[in-house]
Amino acid sequence: MSQVTKRALEASLKNLLLQKPLSKITISDITEDCGINRMTFYYHFQDVPDLLKWTLEQEAVDVVKEFDLLNELEAALRFAVNYIRENSHIINCAYDSMGRDELKRFLNHDFQSIAMELIEQIERKENIHTDPEYKRTICNFYTEGLAGELVNLLKTKDKAHDEKSIRCIAAILRTSLEAAVKSCAAMSRQD
Repeated sequence: MSQVTKRALEASLKNLLLQKPLSKITISDITEDCGINRMTFYYHFQDVPDLLKWTLEQEAVDVVKEFDLLNELEAALRFAVNYIRENSHIINCAYDSMGRDELKRFLNHDFQSIAMELIEQIERKENIHTDPEYKRTICNFYTEGLAGELVNLLKTKDKAHDEKSIRCIAAILRTSLEAAVKSCAAMSRQD
């Protein structure tokens, strides 16, 4: 029942985003649109941005986490870019309402968990251990780059550009991330 309620709130948010900017949508607007009372909204979400974040997580981030990122990196990136394209109205509403930097911060937590999973897969594959502080630094560095590139794709409409970006991001992650993890694991052994 909880998922049904959340999905109803999500559908109302999407419906309202077709009518007005995110910054103008209130909890009352959402609850009136879907016929759910305010207290039920607050039972599930803190505010409208929290609902938006949950929506993006359910529809995109959690799906990307299901990919075997070391072996299906390009497919995961392609899914993320296609999601951005197919849901550009919602994401652009968030972008317009929050601004580029705020949208990046909004998505960073989820990108960090994806980047950390990649780092840990590399550690398992290479049978190495990296100091947690080094792992956090690597994770933050790649998260910023990945989030920034995906947010940049919001403003382009060129599928050929998307495909080149996907291949380039995958190549960077495959080569430099693995090298960074190996180097930091070696530094961990020296510390």
